[in-house]
Amino acid sequence: AQSLSKNLIHLVFSTKLRRPDLKDDYRNELHAYMATVLKNLKSPALIINSVDDHIHLLYNLHPTVALSKSVEDVKKIIFERLKSYVPKFSWQPGYGAFSVSESNKDTVIGYIKNQQEHHQRLSFQDELRVILKKHNIAYDEKYLFD
Repeated sequence: AQSLSKNLIHLVFSTKLRRPDLKDDYRNELHAYMATVLKNLKSPALIINSVDDHIHLLYNLHPTVALSKSVEDVKKIIFERLKSYVPKFSWQPGYGAFSVSESNKDTVIGYIKNQQEHHQRLSFQDELRVILKKHNIAYDEKYLFD
């Protein structure tokens, strides 16, 4: 019998202390590397976008790949690439991963596509709080940001 699944994941993660290390000079290269990492995990990216201090991805997580493995691989590969641009670069240790229904996919794609415009009005911290509230995820503010 065939196993069928669709696990759309909206992944969000930040630079350490939200330092503005993700620059336009190499942003497209980083996005391409992330897409390749996900493709190699059979978890194709639908959209990847970033601003100076954090990244949003929407991808279809393959049923044989653990969410934590996909996040670890993406962060690790991009960390290695960024070290050539930003020698003291590091990621915030955690991440946010949110399931997305097929019926809400286009809304999330539009949201990710418009990150630069969106963050003229809202900080990463406030954005994450809104996403957590929308997904009904309890959190302790003390541990949310490093």
